[in-house]
Amino acid sequence: MDIQDARSLPGVAQADLRKKAIQSVLNGVKQVEVARIFGITRQAVGKWVSAYREGGKRALRERRRGRPRGGSLLPWQAAQIAKVVIDRTPEQLKLPFYLWTREAVGQLIEKRFGIRKSVWTVGRYLSRWNFTPQKPIRRAFERDPEAVRQWLQEDYPTIRRQAKTERAGVFWGDEMGLRSDHCAGRSYGKRGQTPVIPGTGQRFRCNMISAITNKGRLNFMIFKQRFSSEVFLDFINRLIQQTEQKVFLIVDGHPVHRSKEVSEWVSSHAEHIRLYFLPGYSPDLNPDELLNQDAKTNALGRKSPHNVIEMIRNLRSFLWSRQRTPQIVMNYFHAASVKYAAL
Repeated sequence: MDIQDARSLPGVAQADLRKKAIQSVLNGVKQVEVARIFGITRQAVGKWVSAYREGGKRALRERRRGRPRGGSLLPWQAAQIAKVVIDRTPEQLKLPFYLWTREAVGQLIEKRFGIRKSVWTVGRYLSRWNFTPQKPIRRAFERDPEAVRQWLQEDYPTIRRQAKTERAGVFWGDEMGLRSDHCAGRSYGKRGQTPVIPGTGQRFRCNMISAITNKGRLNFMIFKQRFSSEVFLDFINRLIQQTEQKVFLIVDGHPVHRSKEVSEWVSSHAEHIRLYFLPGYSPDLNPDELLNQDAKTNALGRKSPHNVIEMIRNLRSFLWSRQRTPQIVMNYFHAASVKYAAL
């Protein structure tokens, strides 16, 4: 029997064909034989069997055909969907998606208002609402929104006023590690042929600690050993020696920053330095993270060092160039998440 395209049959005939095929499978006939008997593809039989196992007989019923009906979204409905996409995630709404895709938004529209829309129509809606596909920022579940609110509205304004009173400089500090196998950017090549970039098979790394201000100042130190209290104390000791005014240094809650050795040293040098801590799990609030990204991309990611000495030389050269261009350092503070620190 020749294989027919079941999609050309009326809806009632399609539903009847599905029921007969499934009944044959339930009676013990192999799917390959069922496909031959009814003149359909083996893949179609397999798809119907899977649908039957998941949804029972309801999955075999006649489906509405043609263009989805239900009308256009009313303005208030569109506004509600757009607000949900901004404020919530699909998981919070118990939708089977991790990200807001066109399919996810389409299911949300159908769930809320019973209106079915194709992915292309949903895409046009999203474009009309000024939504674009973007790479999302990962944010830790442990982050405390109340602590972030307090930092932005109370803690940092207080630090800024105190720094003005004591004529202190506000520095933002952070540390990061760099590895020889880090790669950033893309390279053109023939379609289907991934470009191959030669590089050493050895793995080596170095670490960097830095501090910046919204006036464009940059201090840094490069080291190869593990980040420890001794390393951090060495850096902040250099920082206060290289700074004429008192230092207010804002860092994250790394255990080294909160260690007993650091606390005691800072207390004994209270006339020169004071430490403040960002809310937990909030790296996006630290402008120095943008320097880290810049360094990884432009000092390491676009070059291929042959050894750790060359890696350190490239990194140091890059950071010296940033010291000579304070405007670039100031521009880090223009990012939306850290614009509050520009004041």
